[in-house]
Amino acid sequence: MKKVRAKKFLGQHFLTNENVAKDIVSSLRKKDNILEVGAGMGVLTKYLIKEKTKDFTIIEIDKESVAYLKEYYPEIKNSIIEGDFLQSDLTNLFHKNKFSLIGNFPYNISNLILFKVFENKDIVDEVVGMFQKEVAERVIAKEGSKTYGILSVFLSVFYDREYLFTVPNTDFDPMPKVQSAVIRLTRNNIIDLDCDEKQFILVVKTAFNQRRKMLRQSLKALNKSLENIPEDILTKRAEQLSPQDFINLTKLIYNV
Repeated sequence: MKKVRAKKFLGQHFLTNENVAKDIVSSLRKKDNILEVGAGMGVLTKYLIKEKTKDFTIIEIDKESVAYLKEYYPEIKNSIIEGDFLQSDLTNLFHKNKFSLIGNFPYNISNLILFKVFENKDIVDEVVGMFQKEVAERVIAKEGSKTYGILSVFLSVFYDREYLFTVPNTDFDPMPKVQSAVIRLTRNNIIDLDCDEKQFILVVKTAFNQRRKMLRQSLKALNKSLENIPEDILTKRAEQLSPQDFINLTKLIYNV
């Protein structure tokens, strides 16, 4: 098989370590309804095929990669969608069934991918993916950590988060300047929050928009009365609040 060099303009660094590729695929707990994003030259794809995954679909934005995948993996050529994952409607991909997401995700859109997972939490049951290590650490961070942020809160409410392993930059072509990490998200049993979800999202984003300030200051942007908020909460910063604290805060702000 000929070697195809990765394209830097896509923001993607292609994995060259086969053992890591195997480990990523084996980290998937489910073996049916799998969506691979950004398959590139198929380093994960071939192991997904070997695992005999059922109802396997790929979304790949690069035309050359799509042509390559169809040529070297003809058994799945009808399951390859040429398009932008971020612009794709995921609802009907698997006949409205829940599915798992896997990929060596491009660094430059990894946050957007995770926000899309959050938006589609009702159908995305599991995520196994490689991210820049900094992003992976942010996803699994807990309150009190400097890496704790908006994604940490959103995803922790609906997913169990696991840091699986670190991948050195020498395992990629082209070699990135940073290390990478593989994480797994597993959907929990929470269906609805104990507050309005849109209001919750707004409160979390507003609090972290000025994360260095106390909540008394950062939450002013909501233009809502804070008189119901206890003083010991208002003197904290966003990174000090747990997801449940944010749910309680949302209820207090909107008098629920």
